[in-house]
Amino acid sequence: MDTEIITGTAAPVRVLKKMESAASPAKPPLTRGVLWLMTVATGIVVGNNYYNQPLLGLMARDFGVSEGRISNIAMLTQVGFAFGLLFIVPLGDMLRRKRLIIAAFGGIIVSLLGMTVAPSVGVLFAASFMVGFTSVLPQLFVPMAAELATKEKQSAVIGMVMSGLLLGILLSRVVSGFVGDLWGWKMMYYIATVAMVLLAGLLAVKLPDVHPTFKGSYGSLMRSLWHLTRTQPVLRLAAFRGAMGFAGFSVFWTTLVFHLEEAPFHAGAAVAGSFGIIGAVGALAAAVVGRMAGKVSAFNIVLYALLLLLLSWIVFYIGGYTYVGLILGVILLDLGLQSMHIMNQSSFFALNLGANNRLNTVYMFSYFIGGSAGTYLAAQAWKQAQWNGTVLVGLGFTLLGLIAHLLYAKKQ
Repeated sequence: MDTEIITGTAAPVRVLKKMESAASPAKPPLTRGVLWLMTVATGIVVGNNYYNQPLLGLMARDFGVSEGRISNIAMLTQVGFAFGLLFIVPLGDMLRRKRLIIAAFGGIIVSLLGMTVAPSVGVLFAASFMVGFTSVLPQLFVPMAAELATKEKQSAVIGMVMSGLLLGILLSRVVSGFVGDLWGWKMMYYIATVAMVLLAGLLAVKLPDVHPTFKGSYGSLMRSLWHLTRTQPVLRLAAFRGAMGFAGFSVFWTTLVFHLEEAPFHAGAAVAGSFGIIGAVGALAAAVVGRMAGKVSAFNIVLYALLLLLLSWIVFYIGGYTYVGLILGVILLDLGLQSMHIMNQSSFFALNLGANNRLNTVYMFSYFIGGSAGTYLAAQAWKQAQWNGTVLVGLGFTLLGLIAHLLYAKKQ
């Protein structure tokens, strides 16, 4: 098989020749307006995956099912997102990016409408999977922004777009919690559908077009995912750390609404959703982390981030039955996760392999498989030991990520 050597990393990297870009038109400049548009679009689209979490209690009552069963909606949305990452996002290296993004909006709109008309919980599960499967556009925007940015500004640009992503994740819970309390959970999905229609129109006009870098078949494109995973230890470590971090994050957010419904809180969806405002403090740190990359070693930034995650679970264990404890823990959790997430992505985008979408696919697929595992195990732990059980599960995921970082990061 034809191969060639690509330099520019710590050591020459052998990759498939088809992974190299052919001669293509010059990249359009990344203007401030386009960067803001991608950041805002990332936050709005990713919210589709998280509207359900504060609404699970309302859905359970509407369909007459248990909390444990309705939690499958959150898990299936994350599983759907992981499979969308695997099968849709790599196409960003093969197809013209703008056309792919606009086409994907059609699938998002149909899936969101499916949530509102679902006659049974089984259909709701299927629609939830499809919402996740189609709402993968943020993971096309992140590598697109990194590709269009200059090398000096790449980490800062990634940090800005990722700030939009995490703000979308957190604030979507705030919005859905209040909408659910006021007008019922279905109204949230009607609002989301209208937002997608408007956003698709805006992007069709303003988003620059980026030509593909991969000239092979879809089959060879998918096979190259395994090749990248097998040959890039930086990518493998980033993917594992990300999976463990997001697993713990999902443990907390899946069970928070159930925890708040119990004594001593006796609160509802709106209160659970409002914790997203508190978590936004951590999301806003993303841009700062991106700028720190040249001043503090990546190893230390990730280490501090993992220690913050570890501390958040200790705070949840000690003070999880008070609002003060939950608020402090949420700030630490989101700050730690977002800081690590930015450095994970910066580490493999810096490889400069001409395969940003596929590198991001491997990473984010692992990330959301971890989130799905966290959601599933959180539901099981809640049934067996409620809050203390879920805290121990989250702590376990974080420790695995910390051990992997200490064992392998220095060797790269």
